[in-house]
Amino acid sequence: MNKESQQGQGDNALLALARASIAAKFTSQQVRPECFEARHQACFVTLTLDGKLRGCIGTLEAQQPLALAVARYAKAAAFDDHRFAPLTLAELDQVKISISILGPMLPMQVASFDDLYRQLRPHLDGVTVQLAGRRATFLPQVWQSLPEPSQFIAALLQKAGLEQATWSDDMAWSRYQTHSISE
Repeated sequence: MNKESQQGQGDNALLALARASIAAKFTSQQVRPECFEARHQACFVTLTLDGKLRGCIGTLEAQQPLALAVARYAKAAAFDDHRFAPLTLAELDQVKISISILGPMLPMQVASFDDLYRQLRPHLDGVTVQLAGRRATFLPQVWQSLPEPSQFIAALLQKAGLEQATWSDDMAWSRYQTHSISE
């Protein structure tokens, strides 16, 4: 078996784990994520229903083995994302699951918004901003709905509670790439 097909099997197993972790809320079945390899990696789990966001929870720092993180964040995206009511049993079969496994966080050296826009690689970069104790991130998939760098960054600043922000040299910008898998 080649590495690509092994990767595909691992991806499918992670998607199955995410779905089983959500479904376990409605059944008495237990999920056993400890059966997976123990590599630590940051990830986000995103749920969509009819093509619209239904929940998204994750972390920027690898805090636990990937399988445990996928199980944890799948349940959190389904039941604990404050932007949405908890997922219902009726929605379970219709919801689509995506997992974004984050690569290394790369600090960016930028001098202005224009400089930032020039450095960004739309549809490839996830971006994080941090200032005055506030932090927010957008996964690379967000470029699909905000394709212009200025729109993308304005929405990211708003998400961080910095919508009125003017440029500050104290802003810390980072980018990262993801390996995304979806149902």
